[in-house]
Amino acid sequence: MNTLPQQLANGLLLGSMYGLIAIGYTMVYGIVQLINFAHGEIFMTGAFGALTVYFYILPDGTSMALAVPLMLLGGALVAILIAVGAERFAYRPLRGAPRLAPLITAIGLSLALQEVVRNFYPGADRARAFPGLDATHEIGSVTIKDADIFLILAAIICMAALAFFVRRSRTGRAMQATAQDPDTAQLMGIDTNRIIVIAFAIGGFFAAVAAVAYGLKYGNVDYRMGFLMGLKAFTAAVLGGIGNIYGAMLGGVVLGIAETLASAYIDEIPGMQQLGGQSWANVWAFCLLILVLLFRPQGLLGERVADRA
Repeated sequence: MNTLPQQLANGLLLGSMYGLIAIGYTMVYGIVQLINFAHGEIFMTGAFGALTVYFYILPDGTSMALAVPLMLLGGALVAILIAVGAERFAYRPLRGAPRLAPLITAIGLSLALQEVVRNFYPGADRARAFPGLDATHEIGSVTIKDADIFLILAAIICMAALAFFVRRSRTGRAMQATAQDPDTAQLMGIDTNRIIVIAFAIGGFFAAVAAVAYGLKYGNVDYRMGFLMGLKAFTAAVLGGIGNIYGAMLGGVVLGIAETLASAYIDEIPGMQQLGGQSWANVWAFCLLILVLLFRPQGLLGERVADRA
């Protein structure tokens, strides 16, 4: 129990990262009823965009206080361009097609992005070092790094800004209208194509923020990082209630805490010594998803977007 506060903090941080990525899944699904399984690779390309800024654009010796905002800008630019390009050239032509077609396209795009980065980015066939924020701080029995502070502040600021944007801005209200009934929204003069592009762009930006936080926290990135993180983020979106932006963050936090606690403590239960540790963390995360789907299939906060046939 002495390590419980530290494990809870670790879970909160991990869950915040899942939540930032999950918002991209839930916004796109809420508006166009599409599961963008390439979103994990958009997260990955954001990390490599930030890495490019640090190693190939900024001069040697640039302080991290200046480098981090510029890396975030570079990563966001790459992720948004790829997200918007995917919407325009991969998903928009299939908008009226059966749902299986865009799903298969998303999986194909995911594999294509992985292979493009692996084959054309220098040294991407192995893990690439990422500049870190490793200074540590003690808060009672909890130890956190500067990278953790960046992550939690970024998650809070992004969620607050998104909530304000959706509730208060004309574009945000247009997004809500498009999610509820795109045909009626279009008849009322809303450019639904523009709204969908904005949703993809916001998802790409949040994925880039999570990617920079990932690199700063763990100190390396690789072309395969998007697959598992994307799958966990999708799990978080479903857990919280897909189509609900607040549910995406809640689902991420719940998933992160559950995964961390299970990997830390489950091997202390008699008869379950072989089921603990980090190697089983993914198993317990998806077990949680199965339980939620069995007993509350609409997710923790419910699905706010009606299913359109």
